[in-house]
Amino acid sequence: EKLKELTRGKGIDADSLRVFIDGLDIPADAKQRLRTLTPAGYIGNAVEQARKI
Repeated sequence: EKLKELTRGKGIDADSLRVFIDGLDIPADAKQRLRTLTPAGYIGNAVEQARKI
């Protein structure tokens, strides 16, 4: 929900996303994983979806 609030109807850049991640109340290792996540490296639940085909 917080991410939707940040992005809905607005553009977002790497800096604003980094500030958003830094402000989350989550462990430091989770923040680091989020910071390194890129569209090219994110497959989400694609493996699970492919198995259903």
